[in-house]
Amino acid sequence: MIPEIEKKASYEIKAFQEQKLKEILQYVSQHSAYYQQVFKEKNIAIDAITALEDLSKIPVTTKDDLQKNNDAFLCVPKKKIIDYVTTSGTLGDPVTFALTDTDLERLAYNEAISFACAGVGEDDILQLMTTMDRRFMAGLAYFLGARKLGAGIVRVGSGVPELQWDSIQKFRPSYLICVPSFLLKLIEFAQQHNIDLSTTGVKGAICIGEPIRNEDFSLNVLAKKIKASWDIELFSTYASTEMSTAFNECEQHVGGHHHPELIIAEVLDENEEPVAEGGIGELVITTLGVEAMPLLRFKTGDMVQAYFGNCDCGRNTMRLGPVVGRKKQMIKYKGTTLYPPAIFNVLNQFSAIDAFVIEIYHNSLGTDEICIKIASESASETLLNELKNHVRAKLRVTPKIEFHSLAEIDKIRFPAMSRKPIPIVDLRK
Repeated sequence: MIPEIEKKASYEIKAFQEQKLKEILQYVSQHSAYYQQVFKEKNIAIDAITALEDLSKIPVTTKDDLQKNNDAFLCVPKKKIIDYVTTSGTLGDPVTFALTDTDLERLAYNEAISFACAGVGEDDILQLMTTMDRRFMAGLAYFLGARKLGAGIVRVGSGVPELQWDSIQKFRPSYLICVPSFLLKLIEFAQQHNIDLSTTGVKGAICIGEPIRNEDFSLNVLAKKIKASWDIELFSTYASTEMSTAFNECEQHVGGHHHPELIIAEVLDENEEPVAEGGIGELVITTLGVEAMPLLRFKTGDMVQAYFGNCDCGRNTMRLGPVVGRKKQMIKYKGTTLYPPAIFNVLNQFSAIDAFVIEIYHNSLGTDEICIKIASESASETLLNELKNHVRAKLRVTPKIEFHSLAEIDKIRFPAMSRKPIPIVDLRK
């Protein structure tokens, strides 16, 4: 199930996207109070924007713009709205997104082709281990996508290893949709209850919310831990509420595929100029086919690297490598630039760590400080020194490391109304 446009030559994909760009510009100029104001203030003639290179004539849209002008982005009367979702609010106040019936159909299409990218077909059963409530878009998208693809789906929700295993043994799903670190809890439960992992019928897991690959596409420490006990195929997927679109790995595992019929993607440097091919920059997106709240040049805050060239799966679209980190979460620590995923990868190498959270704050001089708070039943001076030495070897710097109880760590990681664990707390102003 590969859309024909994704098999076209790069120049054909570009021409297709330029036509879609003209359509979305006409649409927002007629229906979006926010973009009408932007075009007026910046004296932008949308008829002059005919190529992807002309996107630079339009100012970027930021998360702050969305927060301050949320209702002004709405392009339809409220009677057309079918569903409301909110962003997770990881780096600020949550933003509300409205979806029409057309938007829900688009969401279903996106997830159906994303599942197909990972080899899921109509004969498969997926077990959904994320919430569908709490105004969460992802769980709804997975359900709609499986339905459109014709695959079965078991809606278990998050947590509760015993219920997950009961469902796996009862319904025999071939794929799991989950946060990858939760797979370690499933493995632990299986080992404690004599469940044979080799006979479960599970072929693979669609992994969300946490990285499972290094920048060279090799499996990171977390993924290796999973694979060491449970030989299933792991697929990365990257998405956000604002995009209403996913970049999903195919079975070649060389990056998440771009769907040009759904989104225009730019990778920009700090001056909002395109990075050179192979460079790392911020992903900036323009949604295509969104009816209720389309976005032009939205800055995702995610630092990524784009890859080009044909893929052996048959798709010729751009691919995104693992998210290097959040732009706002970049840490300048003792002359070294760090992103939290690099710290996560180091900590995940220690089986003695039960849970952790990273706090970033400013010291009295106004420079960045890092405190890694760890829960471990094996807490000792020996483990602390081992951690410090390993962190220093991998990151070239040694942040502050503290032991805390699991209850204290979980209180930080799971704030009220959270829909997923928050492994990093940024206290910088």
